[in-house]
Amino acid sequence: MLTQMTYLFATRLFAWLALLCRSTAAKSAEILILRHEVAVLRRRISVPRP
Repeated sequence: MLTQMTYLFATRLFAWLALLCRSTAAKSAEILILRHEVAVLRRRISVPRP
């Protein structure tokens, strides 16, 4: 249990540090990509299946 919590804490810490080191352009590009993925998923849901 302790090793799982340590692993989770370490991965979250490194992800947070990586986010702080990113440039504004990289963050904007990621947001655009995520918006595109959401749009694609919404289209797939709205199309009725036969």
